[in-house]
Amino acid sequence: MEHAQKGFIPVMLTPFLSNRNIDYPALTQLTEIYLQAGASGLFANCLSSEMFELSDEERIQAIKHVIKITNGAVPVVATGTFGGAISKQADFVKKISDLGVEAVIAITSLLADENETDDVFNERVFNLLDQTPDIPIGFYECPVPYKRVLKPQQLADFVATGRIIYHKDTCLDLGQIKEKLSLTEGYAFGLYDAYMAHAVESLKAGSSGLSCIQGNYFPELIVWLCDHYDNELLKHEVAIVQQFIIDNMDVMHHVYPIASKYFLQKRGLDISTFTRRNVGAFTPGIVKDIEKLYDDYTLLRSDLNIQVFI
Repeated sequence: MEHAQKGFIPVMLTPFLSNRNIDYPALTQLTEIYLQAGASGLFANCLSSEMFELSDEERIQAIKHVIKITNGAVPVVATGTFGGAISKQADFVKKISDLGVEAVIAITSLLADENETDDVFNERVFNLLDQTPDIPIGFYECPVPYKRVLKPQQLADFVATGRIIYHKDTCLDLGQIKEKLSLTEGYAFGLYDAYMAHAVESLKAGSSGLSCIQGNYFPELIVWLCDHYDNELLKHEVAIVQQFIIDNMDVMHHVYPIASKYFLQKRGLDISTFTRRNVGAFTPGIVKDIEKLYDDYTLLRSDLNIQVFI
């Protein structure tokens, strides 16, 4: 994704009905909230979407729905690799590409097993690129089934093909981020950082933007940070926002995405907290933490004069 300014790419949730079916009216509303908040793109069919708990048909239908509601307002990227032979993964990449996404995302941990070498991984990536000619590809260092982080030179070699335009980085290492940015400079390529603990520094280093679970609590705050991270007049406020996110990191990760769906309920979204993925019990203690987060965010939003639509 090419964006002159810093962008926020939400990792989208999948709302479900209590009968386990996808709740498309809630998905419509959620998509509209991301757009109204100022998202510069959307990442559909990702881990936050419970992609591993969806069938291929559900993945396709959910992506189609998001693209329909977005109606060209921003680009949409979506995961297209779910393991198996590279030929099988390539076939599904083509199906996802045909839906009209900006790029099809490859899950790094599904292209090679944890005990397989970088050489094996690299060979499979180039094989996938060969079998999906002309389709823009992105990478996501998804922590499931295990986390395979691309080394800076690896990423640079892939980007140099001209086929890799997007990377959702989860290395949690600002030094690595800077090296990746340095080695991929000048290409039509965007690195979006998932790790909010160093969000401001990552943006200053040249990341194209942020792609984080915090956007499923308060997308407008992440957009605000992308817009103002280097504004000297708002240096104090930027530091407060960065610290607010750091202080609440654990709270937002507990039984996610149930917690974020509950937070969105508090905001007024008609969404169930039902998840297909087993993430643990939503205990009274966690409920209390999320309610405090909501109250604290409401105050912060007011202090920053951030407009919300729900």
